[in-house]
Amino acid sequence: MDNILDFAKNLIKYSYRDNAIGVDMTLGRGNDTIFLQSICKHVYSFDIQKEAIDYCRKIIDNSNVTLINDSHENIDKYINLEVDYVMYNLGYLPKGDKSITTKSFSTIASLMKVINLLKINGIITIGIYTGHDNGSEAGDIKSYLKTLDQKKYNVLEYKFINRVNNSPYLIAIERIK
Repeated sequence: MDNILDFAKNLIKYSYRDNAIGVDMTLGRGNDTIFLQSICKHVYSFDIQKEAIDYCRKIIDNSNVTLINDSHENIDKYINLEVDYVMYNLGYLPKGDKSITTKSFSTIASLMKVINLLKINGIITIGIYTGHDNGSEAGDIKSYLKTLDQKKYNVLEYKFINRVNNSPYLIAIERIK
């Protein structure tokens, strides 16, 4: 694996199922949405920045994608069905305003909601980047994830230990019961 995003995609590919519903909680430049779109019946993609939504409208085939210009913490306003795959890439919009970042309070609020929508054997991946000003959200998220019932969820942390400069890492959650 060259990076955490490849690993996240492989986890999802490994658990592939027909007619899947995917959610990209942090649309950004659309890479996760494009990946999910290639394997899912439908994808819901969230971003608080209109710039991200407008950019992705131009590059994504919207036939099976719903772009939502709102915070992922409001997922319950848009989705009330079970989902198979959920992807987060925390931090800021690549090539965007680096002062606008994900925040632990909204990420945890969205996790608390989406985890209840996750189907059995469903996967949530969280790409965590600690090299920005709000990189401390990782600790808050990990504290919340440690409270998940181990009989219902597997929680994995995947990271490189020989890299420097705040190397990103991945957390993956699988609902098992």
